[in-house]
Parts: sequence; structure tokens; C-alpha cells
Amino acid sequence: MATIAALLAVMVAIFVGEWVSTWTKALIPSLFITSVIFIIGYWTIFPKDLVEKASFGVNFASICVPLLLVHLGTSMNLKQLARQWKAVAISLLGVCGTLLLTLTIGSFIFDLHTVLAAVPAMVGGIVSALLMSDSLNQIGLTSLATLPVYMIMFHGIFGYPITSIMLKKEARRLQTKFQSGNISQTESLEANEEEDSKKFIEKLPNDYKTGAFILARVILVALIAFAASQLIHNFINFNILCLLFGVVFCELGFLEKNALHKAGVFNWLIYGLIAYIFMQLGTSTPKGFVSYIPEIIILLVLGVIGMYLISLLLSKYLKLSKEMGFAVALTSLLGFPADYILTNDVIKDVTKDPKEVNYLTKNMLPPMLVGGFTTVSIASIIIASIFIKFI
Repeated sequence: MATIAALLAVMVAIFVGEWVSTWTKALIPSLFITSVIFIIGYWTIFPKDLVEKASFGVNFASICVPLLLVHLGTSMNLKQLARQWKAVAISLLGVCGTLLLTLTIGSFIFDLHTVLAAVPAMVGGIVSALLMSDSLNQIGLTSLATLPVYMIMFHGIFGYPITSIMLKKEARRLQTKFQSGNISQTESLEANEEEDSKKFIEKLPNDYKTGAFILARVILVALIAFAASQLIHNFINFNILCLLFGVVFCELGFLEKNALHKAGVFNWLIYGLIAYIFMQLGTSTPKGFVSYIPEIIILLVLGVIGMYLISLLLSKYLKLSKEMGFAVALTSLLGFPADYILTNDVIKDVTKDPKEVNYLTKNMLPPMLVGGFTTVSIASIIIASIFIKFI
């Protein structure tokens, strides 16, 4: 019964977040509410192993990430993916803006060790936070070792509302553009392209297109991506290869569009991954968090200002809206699956029309995903590896 009760607690936290997001028309993101529920829960009545008891531990998460990334690849095409160099540029230079302000102004307010400990976690994910935390413990700076962990726990809470606002403005802009008919012929064709491939998949009778068969092919593509990453010694990140191979194998007709939706397992995987991410909040304490509030807030404010200034300048040069540019830069505070969930929540709130949803998704989701992978999976780990040498 403990397992069932833990699963119920996790699902209540998630659906309350979804309801609040729907009620506020995505003004308050679902992940923000869910994260607050987890924090308060861990500080009061939730057991520290709640997520593991609900069967959403590290093993489940290691399955979720590659399968979900392959799935998201099936929602794109190669042309869309090739156009994401702008997202790469904005996300990388946005991180540079963060580094500039935090290492200069931040170092005047706090000591350099504090800034070096916090920044990689601010612009990255769990891996960069753990790298910094372990290194700080090894050199005896145990008082700072928890700062990267607190930063990784709370930077998303800071980033969720801002990103949601930017995405909502961009979605409204694109919706107006679509409704006015002011889109290019290429965009029009992409917005109305057929959902399914006409190659391998269409040759099979519908009775054989079972959920298990779809899921088996998605798993196979993830395994191929893993083998490829090992072959090239992780020169290209495994997560990026999962996304890329999802696109390629869908284009070849081996995978359906939106494969995991058709297999009926998408929501279960995404909920499990959300639970795993918020499991990290279980190590926090009110006292520990309060002691680092000044560092967390001031460095986050400086970091976001740096992202905004760089994205504003670069968006004009790259001919992107300033809202989309800023949202892409903010992906360093989100990571996967938060970048996907926030984008999807906003789109669902802005429109229910299938053609508009398709158009908004194709224009907003790819840059958000690619921007997130660029910062969280690559840049932040490189930054952490460099900063460790200066501590």
C-alpha cells in the first residue's frame, strides 16, 4: 500500500499543477505549482524516498529520457532541425551573458568561490551540479557543497514563470500571423503536412500496429543512438543523437509521427520523469535553503538579465522575435522535459485549432528543445569542468 500511496501523492502534485495552469491560462506554469507542492511536501509530510516508492527512481528515468527524446524527434523534420542553428547561437551566447554579469558584478557582492560554485548549476542540469558539489567536498569547501544542489533545485522555479510569459507572447504573435495568412508557402506546406509517413509503416495492416510494436521500434532507435554515441566517444551527446535519430527514422518511415502518443505511453513516461526531477528536492531543508537565499536570488537575477540583454541584441540580428529569443536563452534554467512541457502548456492554452496547434508547435518546440540541449547537456558541463580548476 505504501507504493500505491506514494504514486497517488506524485500524481496529485502533478495534476494540481496542470489544473492551476489551465485555470490561470498558463500564466502560472504547471511545473511551478508541482515543484512548490514537492518542496512543501518534502519539508512536511512526504517521505524522502517518495519518488522511489512510486517506482519513478533513477532506473525509470534512464528509460524515460531517451525514449521521450526519440519521440520528440518524430514530431519534427530534418528541415526544421537544420534551421535551429539560431537557437544554438542564442542559447550559447545567452550563457555567455550570464557568465559576464555573474563573474563581474556577482564577484563583487559575493566571493569568487561562491559564484564559481553556483553558476554551472544555474545554467545547467543535475550533472553539472553534482560535478561542482563533489569537487567542493573533495577540496574541503563543504559549506559551499550544497549551493549547487540548491541552485539546481530552485533555478527552474525562477525560470518557469518568465519563460511561460515569453512563450505566450510568441504564441499569440504566431497565431495572429497564421490567422492573417501572412505565412510563406513553405510554412503553409509544413503546417498542413500529413501526419504519417507513407513508407514502411503504411505497408502494415492496422491490426499489427500495436502499442508494443511502436514502443519496440522507439526503443530500438534509442539503442542505435546509444551505440552511435559510444562509437564516436560521445563527441555528440547521446541525448542530442536520440532527438536527431528520432527525426531521421521518422523521415525514413520507420517510426510514426508522435510515436509514443500512438503507443499510449507518453503521459506515463513524462509524469515519471517529472517526478524524478523533483525527487532532487528531497535533500533540501528550510534552514539550508534560507541560508542561501541571497546568493540564489541575486545570482539568478544577474544571470537572467545577462540572458535577456544578449538575446535581445542577437534576436534583432537573427531576425527572431525578442520573446522567442529570450525564451530560448532561458532554456538553460529549464532543461528537458520542462522546456517541452512549458511550450506545450502555452500552445494548448492559446489555441485548440489543430492547424494552429501544429503551426505553433513546429515553430516553437524545436528551438526550445535544441536550446535546452545546447546549454544543459553540453555548455554547462564544459563550464563546470573549467570552473572546478579555479576553485
